[in-house]
Amino acid sequence: MSTLEIKDLHVQIETAEGPKQILRGVSLTINSGEIHAVMGPNGSGKSTLAYTIAGHPKYEVTGGQILLDGEDVLEMSVDERARAGLFLAMQYPVEVPGVTNTNFLRTAKTAIDGQAPALRTWVKDVKDAMESLRMGPEMAQRDLNTGFSGGEKKRNEILQMKLLKPRFAVLDETDSGLDIDALRVVSEGVNQIHEETGNGILLITHYSRILQYIKPDFVHVFVDGRIAEEGGPELATELESDGYDRFLARA
Repeated sequence: MSTLEIKDLHVQIETAEGPKQILRGVSLTINSGEIHAVMGPNGSGKSTLAYTIAGHPKYEVTGGQILLDGEDVLEMSVDERARAGLFLAMQYPVEVPGVTNTNFLRTAKTAIDGQAPALRTWVKDVKDAMESLRMGPEMAQRDLNTGFSGGEKKRNEILQMKLLKPRFAVLDETDSGLDIDALRVVSEGVNQIHEETGNGILLITHYSRILQYIKPDFVHVFVDGRIAEEGGPELATELESDGYDRFLARA
C-alpha cells in the first residue's frame, strides 16, 4: 500500500499587489484504493492543491509537506513526480500542435517506465483503451488536444491515466464541460483503472453529479484555503441540497 500525505500545506502566488496566500494549512492523507472528493466554491483553493501536488512553478509552498511513501514530493521535479506515480488530469488540458496524440502517449509511457513499450502490445493497449472511452481511432493521429472538444480533451486525460497507470491520480474538475453521456464514459474509465490498479484518487469537483458514478470514500469541503468539514458520501448529498452558505458564513 502507498500513501500520499499532505501536511499543514501553505501555498501562495505572486500577484500585481504582491504575494497572495491561497492554501492556509491543508492536511489530507490518501491511501491506495481510496477515493477522496474535494468540493468547494470557486476560489477556495481546490485547483491550487492539485497544481501544487503536480509541481506547477506558479505556486510557492511557504509551509508544510507533501510526502509520497515518506519521500519529499516538494524536492522532486515535475517529471520525477510523474515517474514516482503522481498524475494530474487538468481542468483545462493544453493543446500541443505538431505532436500527435499517439507519439505523446508512447513518449510519456517510455519516460515513466524507463523503457519503450513493446510496439505490438502497446498498439493493442492504446486501441483497447480508446475503444473503452468511445474515442474514434482517428484521434490517435490528431495533434494532442488540438481542435478537440471539451469532452474529447477530458476523455484524452483519462486515456493517459489508463495507459500510464499512476499510483495516485488527481482529477481537477474532470466533470466540467461534460454532457451526461460523456460524464458516464469518463467516470466508467476512472472506475475501471481504479479497480484494476487499486490507485488512490483525489477528485476535485464543484458538484455531486460525478459522485453518482465515482463513489468517494471520503468527502472534504474546501473553503478559503482550508478544509472546513470532512465526512463520507452523505456529505456530498448534503452539499448538493444546501450549498456552501453555512461554510462561507463561518469563514
